[in-house]
Amino acid sequence: MASPSIRKDFGFHGLIAGLVAMALLAFATALTLPALTLPASALPAQAQANPDQGAIRGVISDQLDAFLADDAARAYSHASPGIRQLFPGEERFMGMVQRGYAPVYRSRSREFLDLRQTALGPVQEVLLIDANGQEWLALYTMEQQPDGSWKIAGVRLVRQEGVAA
Repeated sequence: MASPSIRKDFGFHGLIAGLVAMALLAFATALTLPALTLPASALPAQAQANPDQGAIRGVISDQLDAFLADDAARAYSHASPGIRQLFPGEERFMGMVQRGYAPVYRSRSREFLDLRQTALGPVQEVLLIDANGQEWLALYTMEQQPDGSWKIAGVRLVRQEGVAA
């Protein structure tokens, strides 16, 4: 007997749930945009010098490295509980990233920019260059866990003008 296809496994309702989840993530991250447009001098002092910046960047870097290595377990370990609830299982999560976040899944390079404090929590700006040389601004919404660790609660991609060399 042939193994069921992914479409049969998730069915129509699974597809709709995935699309709704992606829309909710995009909406939640979009709510942070007004705060991201403030100059650094307008932000509170604690937002300009966040002691968790190294830990946050480490989580994002490790997930990007995991995507490049096709290490689903490691990449999924950095997802927040909310993301895990929307995408239960490493394979569903990886499929969502492959289909909807190709610049994150296969970035050619990364550059960490500002860490901004927003109403939803810290948002780390990362400049990514995809496999085709296109620049993307990735806005990572981070969520601190009860144990003090950081998880990725959402990513919003903004295509930048021009192409990297």
